[in-house]
Amino acid sequence: MCDQDHFDEDLRDFESRGLVTRKQFGVMLSAGMSMLLPQVAHAVAVTESDVTITTPDGKADAYFVHPATGTAPGVLVWPDIFGLRPAFRQMGKRLAESGYSVVVVNPFYRTKKAPTAEAGGATPIQQVMPLAQTLSETTHMTDAKAFIAWLDEQKSVAKNRKMGTQGYCMGGPMAFRTSAASDRVGAVASFHGGGLVRGDAANSPHLQAAKTKAQFLIAIGSNDDQRAPTEKDVLKETFAKANLSAEIEVYKGAHGWCPPDSRVYNEAEAERAWSRLLALYGKALA
Repeated sequence: MCDQDHFDEDLRDFESRGLVTRKQFGVMLSAGMSMLLPQVAHAVAVTESDVTITTPDGKADAYFVHPATGTAPGVLVWPDIFGLRPAFRQMGKRLAESGYSVVVVNPFYRTKKAPTAEAGGATPIQQVMPLAQTLSETTHMTDAKAFIAWLDEQKSVAKNRKMGTQGYCMGGPMAFRTSAASDRVGAVASFHGGGLVRGDAANSPHLQAAKTKAQFLIAIGSNDDQRAPTEKDVLKETFAKANLSAEIEVYKGAHGWCPPDSRVYNEAEAERAWSRLLALYGKALA
């Protein structure tokens, strides 16, 4: 969960067990510093720009990047609680270089333009929690509809292929709800998503997602699994009953291991998760 009461405690625990290094979780990247993600093999040339998307609640700032020529499946990226920042711009660009038209949004646009976390993924969680508390199921759904509709209007987005959506941390349930908000979505990925299962209430993200026809990738953090050990089983049972394809796995990384500016960035596990994302999109968005 993003509101980890024991975040620093977890860092010490994972370091002592050799699952992350001091260098990995001690990284603090300013907005002007570049992050080095592995290069994409056979990367395509891309075009990138800052864009503004109109929603029912105002103007959302976002980063849009897509192959320089032709059309490609659209992908909506929901960042973690630290918001739209250089790390997620690079992740979005890397995905575009793999052949996708990608928009990475600022979910906090109602309150503040990006960047919304002064030290990126190394910002103290307490500083950004008030931003997360401004969002709700209602904003998730209205934003998802607006962002998917905007993507569908872009010339670089293939109209004859399904779209994908992926979310990190608090973005996990947003990605789930995006699939419920639009039948254009054919693939959903959640990385260390928080709040995917909220009991058996009809508006729980996992139950909303189970009513769709999408395919799913759910990558769970080790410490998230320790805190909620039955959640993976609930997810597996729910998607199996709905006859939906869902790859659900607990990774060795701690909550937040995927973004390269995270204090618990785990490159090996992040790359494994990335490879599974590409496999999902290659299958579901073909």
